Amino acid sequence: MVVLMKLLSEKNALTKLAILRDDLAREIREGYEHKAAPCLTCSTPGACCLDAHFVNVHISRLEAAAINAKLETLTDKHRGEVLRRIEATIAEYNLSREGDTFDQKFACPLFEKGTGCLVHDDGKPVACTMHACYENAADLPPDELQIAQEQKIDDLNARTYGRRDQWLPIPLAIRRR
Repeated sequence: MVVLMKLLSEKNALTKLAILRDDLAREIREGYEHKAAPCLTCSTPGACCLDAHFVNVHISRLEAAAINAKLETLTDKHRGEVLRRIEATIAEYNLSREGDTFDQKFACPLFEKGTGCLVHDDGKPVACTMHACYENAADLPPDELQIAQEQKIDDLNARTYGRRDQWLPIPLAIRRR
């Protein structure tokens, strides 16, 4: 039996995604972040986002749409710089949709020194929201929290685009559109 579902418009889905993102950020802030070192006191700001041996954040098509919507609010010049950085990241780290994309590491092109994450308030991916500088592994938010959130986002993607799409490294997902 085929189950038909009513598709959501991308605009409505982005609103629902923002609610999911805000709820997760609040849960992390209230339940876990107090056990992590604050980013503002970091001696190497952005090192976690720019560590090409560490970063392998994957996002959904809908999260890419949210990030692209945020990039559209930048000046033409700034947006052009970011898009060039995205293309340079794809080339430099040989990012591809093929093979095990989770083995593909990169420096995040959305982080700018002196500014921070360009999409922190309006498009920060789940994996980034979960990350902080925790000294003790026992203080980390549970993996199940991230898995559950990503499942909700995957379901929202299916309700928006009519199918489940491959989650891709940030630069590839943003370029897909």
